[in-house]
Amino acid sequence: MSIDVLKQAIEAGKTALGIELGSTRIKAVLTDLDHNILATGSHRWENRFENGVWTYSLDDIWNGLRSCYADLCRDVSDKYGTVLTTVGSMGISAMMHGYMAFGKNGNLLVPFRTWRNTITGEAAEKLTDLFKFNIPQRWSIAHLYQAMLNGEDHVGDIDYLTTLAGYIHWKLTGERTVGIGEASGMFPIENGRYAPEMLEKFDCIAKDMPWRLVDILPRIQMAGEQAGVLTEEGARLLDPSGNLRPGAPLCPPEGDAGTGMVATNAIVPRTGNISAGTSVFAMIVLEKPLSRVYVEIDIVTTPVGDPVAMVHCNNCTSEIDAWVDLMGEAASALGAKFDADKLYATLFNAALKGDADCDGMLSYNYFAGEPVTGFDEGRPLFVRKPGSRLTLANFMRSQLYGAIATLKLGMDILSGEQVAIDSITGHGGYFKTSGVGQRMMAAALNTPVTVMETAGEGGPWGMAILAAYMKNRQDNETLSDYLNNQVFKNTKKVVVEPDEADVAGFESYIKDYSEGLKIQRAAVEALV
Repeated sequence: MSIDVLKQAIEAGKTALGIELGSTRIKAVLTDLDHNILATGSHRWENRFENGVWTYSLDDIWNGLRSCYADLCRDVSDKYGTVLTTVGSMGISAMMHGYMAFGKNGNLLVPFRTWRNTITGEAAEKLTDLFKFNIPQRWSIAHLYQAMLNGEDHVGDIDYLTTLAGYIHWKLTGERTVGIGEASGMFPIENGRYAPEMLEKFDCIAKDMPWRLVDILPRIQMAGEQAGVLTEEGARLLDPSGNLRPGAPLCPPEGDAGTGMVATNAIVPRTGNISAGTSVFAMIVLEKPLSRVYVEIDIVTTPVGDPVAMVHCNNCTSEIDAWVDLMGEAASALGAKFDADKLYATLFNAALKGDADCDGMLSYNYFAGEPVTGFDEGRPLFVRKPGSRLTLANFMRSQLYGAIATLKLGMDILSGEQVAIDSITGHGGYFKTSGVGQRMMAAALNTPVTVMETAGEGGPWGMAILAAYMKNRQDNETLSDYLNNQVFKNTKKVVVEPDEADVAGFESYIKDYSEGLKIQRAAVEALV
């Protein structure tokens, strides 16, 4: 289409806007009605470890959102010569789980506790036993119960408990609601609602509280439903310039797991996706329940409520990023000129020349704790045998292997359960360098891995699709039909089959990695 036609579409509001707050970047994607990306905006941010808690402040959240939206508006102005004043529909997504508790006057009672925290072990264990359903430490209900066990004063004052996405949606629309996928990372779901028997069991152990749990949790909505409209106050929160007009309809807010499923067209049974960035998680849509409860496997849902087995690892690319930054610093000290994308691509591609087993090198990317392997805290480590060939290729390959090693251990459980998977699609920064992360993941899982041409856009694009689906779907058109017929019909895909030598090399690596967890344990105990 010509620039003039696209400009007219933007000015007429024939668009959809998705915003996702990831762990290290907030990103906005504006699409046309054919789901093509018209403009993007972003803002980098980092969580902080304060008073024993990984957190972002409210100022961090709103300043970051405004910066991201302003960057989007600049992109619209630069490309199309117009001011963004309206959108056809929009949706908010963010990192799932965590704990945001508010009092009756809307005040945040304690600092936001993100998914990254591993401070709820006692609560998670007791709730898992009580419900006979795995409750991970990240989940909102684990944070709430741990606060109760700790005797924290604020618990009795809670009027609303939500997630980051739910909080922002509430402030933009006034609606206390979340999508079912996001809700499934707060409390177990059964037949499209919070599991009634588990609610009753929780209320029994919380009988001294002045609230019932269901009354402080957000309302659940399905993909395709409208979840409010952008208010005047909400428009000013997002765009203090005053250019953005109120009135745009919003779809239910979803977590990054749900938007990842949508962005990879993996929402029906026997499909799966892997999102690999600051954290890494695999989502496999189930045909049938697992045979028993596994503490390594979360059971959540798609944005339409189907059960999903989720292997979630707290750590993925942060250690890679740290080493890339260090190598870039060294190159800059020698006077080299390069951009970040070229540096990453060069180092990732070097890994392809490494030994299949990394020649005895091990990388542990544990910036934070890792519940899948039983760690409440982590210490990033690189370990090698004295005889290992310390080459750039072997080092980078060990980093790429280490980033997904814990995921491999969790996925092996699903293999043992004979969970059928027809396709796995990858997205996120780990897959950004063409063919590299994809090949490593295929080796780890011994299964073909697909990456779409849209993989780099990931969650915010998936959120824009959900917003468009709410506004533009036909009567009774399912989300799956919409994705197949309207979004992915002509999408280009690249499939990488597992290489036999790579698979054998990764199996050797993961054996040493599992034994080497003793080193990680010693480091946690020694480096306090």
